[in-house]
Amino acid sequence: MVLSDREIRKRIKEKKLVVMPFRDADVQPSSIDLHLGDEFLAFDNHSQSFIDTRADVKNLMKKIMVKKDEPLMLHPREFVLGTTAEWVELPDDLVGRLEGKSSLGRLGLIIHSTAGYVDPGFKGQLTLEIYNLANLPITLYPGMKICQFSFVQMTGPAQYPYGHKKLKSHYLNQKGATGANTASIWGRK
Repeated sequence: MVLSDREIRKRIKEKKLVVMPFRDADVQPSSIDLHLGDEFLAFDNHSQSFIDTRADVKNLMKKIMVKKDEPLMLHPREFVLGTTAEWVELPDDLVGRLEGKSSLGRLGLIIHSTAGYVDPGFKGQLTLEIYNLANLPITLYPGMKICQFSFVQMTGPAQYPYGHKKLKSHYLNQKGATGANTASIWGRK
């Protein structure tokens, strides 16, 4: 069951769901619009010739900070990691779903490759996997509406929500654009 606008507002008011800052005008019929933050990570194509998923890839990307009224120019077939301006906290009985805005999708902008699923218990800013499918550059501005966040009610609370000590939750409390933790792919810390 997907939460309606009324239920989203109710849970935020009751502090059973956190979206900060919260703007009532961003609530849609079954989602809430989230805004683009000012921090990005872009591949430094000159430092390595390939991505090795068994290696630490933290030094493969460089941080880019964009001022409020200035754009980040995303060129055709270019990929960056971005972040939402909002901090979100999901309770242990809700799953979050990130989806692109159709107006941006119609320009060729993708906001997530595979990571549109947000586990119950997650806390932090959301990292976006932003890709330009268009043949022309697309400008991205901090503060612009970038995606929709919807919520799915689970049949019951998760036994081990994201961040539980039994799990290796690598992205809990993340701030800003956060790069890949490839150790998690191989079952390492």
